[in-house]
Amino acid sequence: MTQPFRSFVIFAEMRTGSNLLEATLNGVKRVTCFGEAFNPYMMGWPDKDALKGITMAERDADPHRLLAAIFDKPNHLPGFRYFHDHDPRVFDAIMEDRACAKIILTRNPVDSYVSTALARATNQWKLNETETPIPAAARFDAEEFRQVVGEIEAFQLKVLHRLQVTGQAGFWLGYEDLRDAEVMTGLLHWLGRTDLERVEPANDQVPQNPRELAEKVENFDEMQAELARLDPFMLRRIPNFEPRKGPAVPSFLGAEAGKGLIFMPIKGGPTGPVGGWLRRMGDVAGDFNQNSLRQWKRQHVGHRSFTVLRHPLLRAWAAFDSLLRGKNAELRQLMRQIHRVALPPDQELAGLDQGRKAELFAAFLDFLRRNLNGQTTLPAYPGWASQSEVLAGFARFGAPDMLLRESDLPRDLSWLAASAGIRAPADFPDPDPFPAFLNEQELRGAAKKAYLRDYVAFGFGGQP
Repeated sequence: MTQPFRSFVIFAEMRTGSNLLEATLNGVKRVTCFGEAFNPYMMGWPDKDALKGITMAERDADPHRLLAAIFDKPNHLPGFRYFHDHDPRVFDAIMEDRACAKIILTRNPVDSYVSTALARATNQWKLNETETPIPAAARFDAEEFRQVVGEIEAFQLKVLHRLQVTGQAGFWLGYEDLRDAEVMTGLLHWLGRTDLERVEPANDQVPQNPRELAEKVENFDEMQAELARLDPFMLRRIPNFEPRKGPAVPSFLGAEAGKGLIFMPIKGGPTGPVGGWLRRMGDVAGDFNQNSLRQWKRQHVGHRSFTVLRHPLLRAWAAFDSLLRGKNAELRQLMRQIHRVALPPDQELAGLDQGRKAELFAAFLDFLRRNLNGQTTLPAYPGWASQSEVLAGFARFGAPDMLLRESDLPRDLSWLAASAGIRAPADFPDPDPFPAFLNEQELRGAAKKAYLRDYVAFGFGGQP
């Protein structure tokens, strides 16, 4: 038997059918899929605390140890499922390994989004023929949908680009292919198992919500109106054929005042006050894609684009404050268990005194240092990623004309407005106060260690 590959990875996302594909592969002798091996919140599957004899803490300390353990299976074809938010530290090793087959599984993003929302609402993630689906309807959140699709698009384009530059080919699967025996047979033959005459898809899982979308979405008309603004024919083809896009374009704001202003916000910065300043001067458009933004720019000759830099210490505080007050309880628990930020139970967070907040923030800054150096399981989320990296992403579409500083906005926005032909710009509000303890030397030093690249690139001083 000729077997060109010694291992495999399934690049997929939530509710794309990856559980069914895994079950099909695990039904073939000498083929094993080890679940979501590098999911930050679990070890392969829910309620598992170890995989191949390696604990979560050991995996997080050295993910390549688990990768080697999974692939060390002679006369066998081992693999795992990898999503866009799994441990980024193993991505390069996976892509550079030509003996690792790359299977790319996609699904219509609307179906995937609605299916995920229903699974969360019912806590029913898999269904066999003896179980009864729990009836439910999801609510379509346009902003959340755009964010999710944008993150997945960016990751799939990253995978595609790496395959191209390394001269490798992936095996592309759609959700509809997973119950096709001929396609599954072709997949196993491509993996080198030409000894198999026919591969039947797994039959221990059934579709959970085989209803029309109109029955599964509460605000179906609103969803249709939102999707009509997109190009539905490109959504499925984006991972395969669409040119790479600059990130975060849907978050840009286009103000009609004067010759026009484009605000390119950096998450974690003063987005609210700047957006309010723009709206006080006239209409503001948002939710751009690349094509609509180019059209807007053509219609606004003389426009100016800008972004606002925030001092790294203040931006780190904004990320920490969002962590304390946000809805992501799982992330807070991960901070407690894995990342050495000893947050108290959620019900006690609102009553923290300033001294305790300072201690926890110091631990969070140390986490940021490790995270931005690629030493943690979690990816660098936009709210705390370095501003240098965010601007590099902007530049793929078009660099801003101006980089303004939050501390100088009352002065610089007046100059910016004048350059765009705005004769009477609105006043910029006074900034909200930050905790006084942020001036402590220990915190200032920890922030510089975490964001040294930004301090050097933009000339930030130690004191915010």
